[in-house]
Amino acid sequence: MTLVSVLIVAAALIGIGLYGALSQQSFVMLMMGLELMLNGAILAIVGFWAFSLGGAPEGQLLAIIVMAVMAVEMAVGFALVVAVYRKRQADMTESLTELRH
Repeated sequence: MTLVSVLIVAAALIGIGLYGALSQQSFVMLMMGLELMLNGAILAIVGFWAFSLGGAPEGQLLAIIVMAVMAVEMAVGFALVVAVYRKRQADMTESLTELRH
């Protein structure tokens, strides 16, 4: 496996995640699209780390930071989804007409 093939797979994950985040109406599917995009970014970081830096610890540190950001993003995102659902009984993006109440 070469760096080019790893980057092609990472770009495909980012593209699929972007399509999923922009085309879905469900909050959960929107969050899954964002997760796919971050997974593509992690794959690109690890690919660059493995093939060009020769195993320097900076690549691993950056991948761990991105994983921590993913965990925080998912926790905050799902907390917002639960809060919106409890307040408005809306689980789709189209059912929200305004954000202020």
